[in-house]
Amino acid sequence: MEARIHVVVKGFVQGVGFRYFVYHRAIRLGLTGFVQNTFTGEVEIEIQGDRSLIEECIKDLKVGPRIAQVKDMTLEWLPIEKSYTGFEIR
Repeated sequence: MEARIHVVVKGFVQGVGFRYFVYHRAIRLGLTGFVQNTFTGEVEIEIQGDRSLIEECIKDLKVGPRIAQVKDMTLEWLPIEKSYTGFEIR
């Protein structure tokens, strides 16, 4: 089932390759959307694709790359209203 989610990851997640980690996981799972750093030190992600694959990706995001320290994540399931052609780092 197609789904879309907005995720904000908090902790030591900037300057540690987190966006590239997300990018490679999303591409490997065939998901679309984007990942970007925020001005407040968090990482913002929007993922669209098969819900079970999104949930698999979220499990990886809770850990992140080795040097990262994920303290908290907020998840918000959204209606599908956008169409992404791929996954991008912003």
